[in-house]
Amino acid sequence: MADKSMEHDKKVLHSMGYAQQLARRMSGFSNFAISFSIICILAGGISSFPAAFNSAGAGGVIWIWILGGLIAMTVAFGMGQIASSYPTAGGLYHWSSHLGGKAWGWATAWFNLVGLICVVSSVDVLLYSVFFKDIFLSTALHVDVSGFGYWHQFFFLAVVLTAQSLLNHYGIELTTKLTDFSGYFIFVLSTILIICLFAFSPVALDFSRLVNFQNFTGDAGGGVFPAHPSMAFAFLLGLSFACYTLTGYDASAHTSEETTDAQINVPKGMWQAVFWSVVFGLFLAAAAVLTMPSLEEAGKAGWGAWYYMYASSTMPSWLSITLAAGLVVSNFLCALAGLTSTSRMMFAFARDGGLPASKTLAHVSTIYRTPTYAIWTSAALALLSTVYAPYYLVLAVACAVFMYLSMTMPIAAGFFAEGKVWKEKGPFNLGMWSKPNAIVAVLGGLVLAITGFFPPNEKVFYLTVAMVIIMPILWYAFVRNTFEGVPEGDKIKQNQAKIAAIEAQYKD
Repeated sequence: MADKSMEHDKKVLHSMGYAQQLARRMSGFSNFAISFSIICILAGGISSFPAAFNSAGAGGVIWIWILGGLIAMTVAFGMGQIASSYPTAGGLYHWSSHLGGKAWGWATAWFNLVGLICVVSSVDVLLYSVFFKDIFLSTALHVDVSGFGYWHQFFFLAVVLTAQSLLNHYGIELTTKLTDFSGYFIFVLSTILIICLFAFSPVALDFSRLVNFQNFTGDAGGGVFPAHPSMAFAFLLGLSFACYTLTGYDASAHTSEETTDAQINVPKGMWQAVFWSVVFGLFLAAAAVLTMPSLEEAGKAGWGAWYYMYASSTMPSWLSITLAAGLVVSNFLCALAGLTSTSRMMFAFARDGGLPASKTLAHVSTIYRTPTYAIWTSAALALLSTVYAPYYLVLAVACAVFMYLSMTMPIAAGFFAEGKVWKEKGPFNLGMWSKPNAIVAVLGGLVLAITGFFPPNEKVFYLTVAMVIIMPILWYAFVRNTFEGVPEGDKIKQNQAKIAAIEAQYKD
């Protein structure tokens, strides 16, 4: 049965003009686990928690998460339906090219690639600064980290990215085993953490906090956001909590060519990763706001709101240290999965001639069946991005904004292409709900992206505007006459003759 499925997957890939170079070793669970690992509620769900709490208070955290989760689900459904029709690596870029044209696909690729690089770098920066330094060393072990500086972070990131690159380099089987473990690990560790927060809470539970909205912008919220009198605007700012945490699930699509029964498992992997992240993330958010000794003191802690809650717990030190160590591991695996996704996107874009040194970046090792140059280049760019943006916030917001822009672009194109260019759908079909879902997904996704444009994140807004201005200039001046784009029509037929020769190089 598995062989039949893999033959079908290969046939579908061939029909789109591509050879099976990457190894299909990922099961349905593995495809789910890679997206679930990148979302990782134990990463963004903790590090970006103050974005919601220190804008709209305890109630804001809960309802921001619920609204953001519903939006993310519509985006996952919208992407899943397209992935079911076009199960290829570099998913978003490939879909946008077919549904919206070569220029739309090229623009989607750049937004997605920049966003993915920022996923890896931001998670690794928070791995160092939040989980290893602040929670594990400072809060759990009571180590004085006041003397830690820029170079401590840089060398830590260099070592971590090298390790993540090596794990990706030596085959998808090794990476899959680790991301499968990560999937189970996040479920288990989240459950234990939630139970421990409640069991060792220093205060009696007050469930009215779940609907207690407080405007914590300005000094009341430790200056996370500038003061603003409107609660509605404070709520909008807080949506960046969901925007950063609930992203990266396009990883399921980027590993389509390595997933068995991809037309079914890829859409399922995406929406299930979002669904279970929303469920567990809601309990984790509720545990955090219900076990704080004082909402006002947590507000004044600013970006340290979650640490204030964790340090106030009465759990024994050995348990606090164990949980903190678990958070370090889960965040390392989160960035590992992010690097896998980024390298597959880079490989796919380069395969169609979309990047400088495309021939090199599209190379797939005949031994390990992985895009080795794309892996190491992705890691190098992630490290380089931390040189210019050493602070987690800049990278995190850029990641969230560019990811949601790139994820809504193919859905928007699909809305107009449905029934025209896009006539045949795959097994995952939203039917009559397709266009209504697309409208909600695009509008909701844009709202989530826009939350990253307000102070103190105006640098990301300027970067976005710069890309929107520069990309059309580059396209019309240099790219449109040289970039071939995804195979279509006669190009697919021409590629058929090359496929057998390419695949003959790769032995299972």
